Amino acid sequence: MAGSRGPGRPTPRTRRPAGRPSGAAGASRPGPTRPRSGTTTVRGVGSRFTTRAVLLLAVLLLLLASYTSALHAWWQQRGEVQQLKAEIATRQASIEDLGDTKARWNDDAYVRQQARERFGWVMPGEVGYRVIGADGTVEGDAPRLDDPPDPTQKQWYDTLWGSVEASGRTSSAQQPVPDPDEVLKNRD
Repeated sequence: MAGSRGPGRPTPRTRRPAGRPSGAAGASRPGPTRPRSGTTTVRGVGSRFTTRAVLLLAVLLLLLASYTSALHAWWQQRGEVQQLKAEIATRQASIEDLGDTKARWNDDAYVRQQARERFGWVMPGEVGYRVIGADGTVEGDAPRLDDPPDPTQKQWYDTLWGSVEASGRTSSAQQPVPDPDEVLKNRD
């Protein structure tokens, strides 16, 4: 029973390589040949594109577009990082300069020099001179202390608080609106 198969079981077929004729030597298949599934031939161009190649090309273009936007974002962020690093270096240099200035103010000799230059102070036993012009003003670079604030001048926060208080008040007696004709007659 080696040759018999049960019902519903197909008989084994031998596979033939594509492109070889079946049957007798040199016999060809009758009718038009069909391309294998998944292939498409473009006639007139001379090249052969398969649907797999087109899909692969589409996927590659999609990946290229997505990576291009990511690369652009990375490049832009890299520039921002470089800019921030430069700003940090500038601020650190500024901090070092301020530290040096602070350290100088701890030196008594520097404080004396600044007092002489800025305020015109002299040490005990020295005589300070100022050149005064014919009109009575000091000539040259005469250091001056800032004038103290005027005590009668209202501060900004007092003005602000006054406007808050004024907005909460209602006027008890409103003045009547004058007639424009009477105002013009009284002017003449």
